[in-house]
Amino acid sequence: MKCPVCGYDDSRVVDSRPTENASIRRRRECLACKHRFTTYEFVEQVPLFVIKKDGSKEVFDRQKLLAGLIKSCYKRPVTAEQLEELTKEIEAELINSLKTEVPSKEIGTMAMERLRELDEVSYVRFASVYREFKDIETFLAAIEQLQHKKTRKKKPKTSE
Repeated sequence: MKCPVCGYDDSRVVDSRPTENASIRRRRECLACKHRFTTYEFVEQVPLFVIKKDGSKEVFDRQKLLAGLIKSCYKRPVTAEQLEELTKEIEAELINSLKTEVPSKEIGTMAMERLRELDEVSYVRFASVYREFKDIETFLAAIEQLQHKKTRKKKPKTSE
């Protein structure tokens, strides 16, 4: 950090504390001229855009994702805390991917993978809306695929 008085490009932090607006206030001292000055650090928030099926874009809304998950888990043994945690995980993964644009399909897939582990009925409900099942055959195929994966997990591995 350059000193505002002499322009020297090194300083030491004398005091550091959080502020009310999610920034950090730092008191610094120039190592050359001993002038003290204040700096503020902010976390850079890069907006995350969702690319919809029709090609339009909108800002990622975690509440919208959570609402969809809540609908799919209606009258199921899934707690609000579990859904909140699931939403947080998906949001964190999206932010950590450092992408600025994410297809809605990718978000739906992430939600389905997590719902499958949480509650199979909720998974099928979510998948039926997300994948836009057109007929009963598509619906049954999704259930059969779920059953197939479940039976593969239950089979003990044999060593020969």
